[in-house]
Amino acid sequence: MSNELLRIDQLSQIYKVKGKEFVAVKDFDLVLADEPASIITIAGESGSGKSTVARVVLGLERPSAGTVTYKGHDITTLDRFHRKQYRREVQAVFQDPYASYNPFYRVRHIFDVVIKNFDLASSKSAATDMIEEALAVVGILGTEVLHKYPHQLSGGQRQRMMMARAYLLKPRLIVADEPVSMVDASLRSMILKIMQDMRDHHGISFLYITHDLSTAYSTTDRLYMLYRGVTTEVGPTIDVIDRATHPYVENLVAAIPRVSARWEGRVALADDAEFEIDPRGSCPYAPRCPHRHDRCTTQAPDGYPVGPDHRSACFLHDPSGATYESSRPS
Repeated sequence: MSNELLRIDQLSQIYKVKGKEFVAVKDFDLVLADEPASIITIAGESGSGKSTVARVVLGLERPSAGTVTYKGHDITTLDRFHRKQYRREVQAVFQDPYASYNPFYRVRHIFDVVIKNFDLASSKSAATDMIEEALAVVGILGTEVLHKYPHQLSGGQRQRMMMARAYLLKPRLIVADEPVSMVDASLRSMILKIMQDMRDHHGISFLYITHDLSTAYSTTDRLYMLYRGVTTEVGPTIDVIDRATHPYVENLVAAIPRVSARWEGRVALADDAEFEIDPRGSCPYAPRCPHRHDRCTTQAPDGYPVGPDHRSACFLHDPSGATYESSRPS
């Protein structure tokens, strides 16, 4: 029996903007094992395609090409019964928790709706017990929050409510899209710890969407680095960050602020012409890359092995021997 919970094969998402095609994601592959539970990070700057992958996995968009399979079934072909089961087992936590609330209802309403829609409890007392159990997982007492309105909660409390609402359904996978970007540093570590506890003690896996490599480094098991829809580097999180091999990832890691070091240098802004390059036939990072060569603008590199279970999409690591002398762009 397969040990795959989620599998993404050659996922591409292409939008048309003013008559031109815009490639949001190109040939994205991912495999998430059924057991043990894990936290997989999909990281990248704004516009890298990471949230697009999340929306496709959640069934909010149909892919332009490629497949997303859950327990061996293509999610775009699920019948009504299995689609409802999928929505129960694959939950979402979004960046802005306040947008997930109806401000006219008290906090308990978000739990009552889930319990009713999925027929989780046979009585009000059973529903209350389920809600209290879910809130305990995120470190909150129901008597402190359930009677309040969303605006009466702090940002951290609202986000923990969303984590508890997702846990209520006992999902197999939670897609967490920038879940800590709108809370302060102290609450950030608390929410990340909740994710780890859900993984370790409740068998819930996560797709963690973020631009923050520091939170990925301390929390997650595996990292996919995207740049303009292309997977530049993938591997165990610590390996990708500590031993980055793709020029984009190397520069990104080097840009992480360090308390002990004074930051010097200038920020180089991208030329608009860079976004005219089609990543389907070239390396999208070529305009910025200090190792750019003619080959980079005429071919799209594969993911070449650079270590155990670690791959880098750069011709510098092409094992065929088709290497070239490094040159800086003019």
